[in-house]
Amino acid sequence: MQHIQWDKAFIAFIVILCFVFVGFAIGMRNFWLAGLFFLLGLGTMGYGIAKTRRKDGQT
Repeated sequence: MQHIQWDKAFIAFIVILCFVFVGFAIGMRNFWLAGLFFLLGLGTMGYGIAKTRRKDGQT
């Protein structure tokens, strides 16, 4: 069994949670909150991708 990269798993979990909250906010018809969670999800995803590229040595 391979080593689990907990930091990447945690970032992925936060991204998924943000997008679940987007759905919940849309269901409650709170579109400002949905937009906030959408932007937080995109920002967190971008952070995770940038962190992976930096670690792999890509620019």
